[in-house]
Formats: sequence, structure tokens, C-alpha cells
Amino acid sequence: MKITQIALSALVGFAAVAALHAASPKLASRADVTFTDPEKFTDAADGQRGSDWGRAANLEEIKTYLEDRANNYVPEGQKLQVIISDVDLAGEIEPWRSPQMQDARIIKDIYAPRIELNFKLTDAAGVVVKEGSRHLTDLTFMMNIYPNRNDRRVYEKGLIDNWLRTEFGGNKKK
Repeated sequence: MKITQIALSALVGFAAVAALHAASPKLASRADVTFTDPEKFTDAADGQRGSDWGRAANLEEIKTYLEDRANNYVPEGQKLQVIISDVDLAGEIEPWRSPQMQDARIIKDIYAPRIELNFKLTDAAGVVVKEGSRHLTDLTFMMNIYPNRNDRRVYEKGLIDNWLRTEFGGNKKK
């Protein structure tokens, strides 16, 4: 009986925390990310004959991550607009390995991740504070230490983190 009461108390506590989390307003992103011709990207798909759904899922994950992380670097009242024109995911599909691995992404240091983007940072009045084009890549991506190596897009997220830190690091919120 005691175990049931403890489990019920834990369940009620979990439900209360979940309800509080769901009720809290989501912080508005200080970044807007768009993609230019994603069907022409070098490698953003989920397999050799990648699906539109797989490409869209990968790009949505990159977009959401960049928008969330930008909140740590873009000061309140400013807005970051990012247009991504190409993505080359870390690794490569090597279909010749075997029929069972025809859509497996093989990660090797010769297949570095790459993101091409243009950005514009504006203040509250719409005045451009900073803008430019960047070619993000990391040829030593496999030597870096990442907190979550199980994340499918860990290397691309590392590129985004490095760019935000170097480009806007002076603005980082404390």
C-alpha cells in the first residue's frame, strides 16, 4: 500500500511540474531563420535517396536550435535574421557498404559539416548593427568534446554554437 501511495504522490508531483512548465510562456526568439532552396542543399537529407520529410526534419532541428541558442547571445530589443543557403551534414551516406546500410550516415573526419549563411542583426529601430555572410565548417569536428554525442545533429549544432560565440560572444547574456 505504501508503494502505491508513494508512486501516486510522485505521479501527482510530476503532473504538477509538467502543467507548470506547459503554462509558462515560451520566450520569444530573438532570431528568425529561413532556408533558401533547401531542395538544392548539398546534403541535408536523411539517406542516399533522402526524402523531403527527412530533409525538412533535419532542417527544422537546425532552425529550432539556432533560434533557441541565439537568445543567449542577441541582446534584448535586437533581432537576428539568418538565411541559410546550404547545409552539408557531417558524415556521408556510403551505399556501397551493404544493402542494410544504404541509408546509414557514416561519420569520418573527411566528411566535415558545413553551413552557408547570411545574417543581419538589427536594433529595436530596425537599424543594422552587424551583417555578413559566413561559411561555417570545422575540419576538426571529431576532436571536439560535445556534451551529448547521442544527438544526431551534434556536429551541426557545434558549428552553430561556435559561430554564435565568436560572432556575438561579446553580447552574451549573463
